[in-house]
Order: sequence, then C-alpha cells, then structure tokens
Amino acid sequence: MRKINIPTLMKGIIAFSLFFVVAVGTATAQSETSDKFDFTITVNSDQFFGFYPFFAGSYAVSETSAFTFYGILWSGGTGGVQGSGGGWGNWTEFGVGMNFDVADGLSVNPQIGVTGGNLLSSGTAGPSIFGDGIVPNLTIGLDKAKTEGEIYFGLYSPLRNEAPTGGTTLAYIHYWTNFGVKASDFFSLGLHYEHLINSGGSNVSESTDVYQWLGPYIQFADPNGKAFARLSAGGDLVEGNDSFFKVTTGLSF
Repeated sequence: MRKINIPTLMKGIIAFSLFFVVAVGTATAQSETSDKFDFTITVNSDQFFGFYPFFAGSYAVSETSAFTFYGILWSGGTGGVQGSGGGWGNWTEFGVGMNFDVADGLSVNPQIGVTGGNLLSSGTAGPSIFGDGIVPNLTIGLDKAKTEGEIYFGLYSPLRNEAPTGGTTLAYIHYWTNFGVKASDFFSLGLHYEHLINSGGSNVSESTDVYQWLGPYIQFADPNGKAFARLSAGGDLVEGNDSFFKVTTGLSF
C-alpha cells in the first residue's frame, strides 16, 4: 500500500497558508481603493509545456510594495510524460507573495506556490492530488522607458511521495532571463534564455538538463499598457534537441 507523507504535506500547506495569511493581512490593513488592484491574464504555448493560461494579480499596500498572487493552468502538456499515467494529472499551480519596488523601474517579487497533479509526487505514474509539490520562486522585473527585462527562478519540489514501486518523485529547477530594448511604444525586441533541469527525486541518481533555450524575441504592445503579444524562438542547447518556440499574448486590467 502506498504511503502518504502527511507530515511533509501538512508542513508545506501550513507554510503556504501562513505566508498567505500574513500577506493578505498586510494588504487588507490598508484603505481600499480601486486603483490599487492590477490583474493580468496571459495565454502561452511552447513545445514542452503545451498550452497554459497564466494569471497574476497585485494589491498595493504602500507606494513601493504590493501583495501578489498568481496561477498557472499547466494542464496536460506534452513534455516529460513518464510511467503509465500518460499525463500530468491536469497539473496546476497557485501562489502568493509580495512585490517590492527597489528602484525606478526595478521590482523584486518573492512568492511561494503549491501544485496539484501528479508530476512531482509520482513522475506522472500516480494519482492526481492536491499537494503534489511546493514552489518557492523569485521574479525580478525591469520596466523602464527604453529597456525591459525579467529574471525568474523557481524550485519545484514534491510535497508527497505517491510513486509506485520502482517509480520516483521528481524535482525541477526552472529559471529564465530575458532583456530587450523598446524601439518604440509599440515594438520591442530582445534575447530570451530559459533552462529546465530535472534536479532530483526519490529514485533519481543525478540531475539532467530537460531543455536549455536561447534565442531572440519580438514583442508588440499597446502603448497604453493593456495588451501585448510576444514570439520567442531559437535553438535548444541540450544535445539531441533541435529548437524552441514560445508564443505569449496577454491583457492587463
């Protein structure tokens, strides 16, 4: 019979809940005005994760800080399918955090997320569960008059072990960085680098590179900041892989 690591699961959920309570408590302590809330929805597609909508919101608690939340509807995807599960158990991710404006046009946003599904907890071979994994992550954003950029780093670690005999849990390191120049209010272009590493698991002997993408991007954006569309494409530096493509479009409210 499969063993459920309840203490580990509860520790992760408690940590996530406490972070959420503290952040929300800070946000609600301030006076409520509609201009303090921002919300963005994007839809994304690439050859590894497939099609995945993403949303992110924030509520300002001061002139330089805001409570943040986000969600990723990873769904099934097409990459990294292992075992007899045949998919990722409708993989999802939801998290909360705080954003800090540390300089003009420069922000730092630490967050912590929790996943549902079966990718981390059983390598897609077990049941789809809540508490599949926990995701501490950090985003650094750059948005100035003539330049833009982003750095993201996330650790995907299993919260529960639902792997069958001979199977394994999985852990990942996922990070990217991009930097671009705004040629006009409408058009920008730059360079995108992204790396996904299978960093371990209960039955994983050594880490391996899943993909390592490098290539240019072009972006078209509403000068009023409401919508954008971006294409990133280029080569995959992992031996045996060929190329990558990523299309993203979004709308802000």
